[in-house]
Amino acid sequence: MIIVPIKEGENIERALKKFKRKFEKTGIVKELRSRREFQKPSVKNRMKMQKAIYVQQLQLRDE
Repeated sequence: MIIVPIKEGENIERALKKFKRKFEKTGIVKELRSRREFQKPSVKNRMKMQKAIYVQQLQLRDE
């Protein structure tokens, strides 16, 4: 359960932003999306490799 302490006189929009940030950090939405459909381990590995290659190319481009 996510608890967001609110100070007295704090704006409700600011509290909502804090809640959304905490919720995003927990990774619940990401996990729900991944559990929606089964992905074969080979597909997961392929996606992981493609992401690593992409990140490496970005880093090489910056240097």
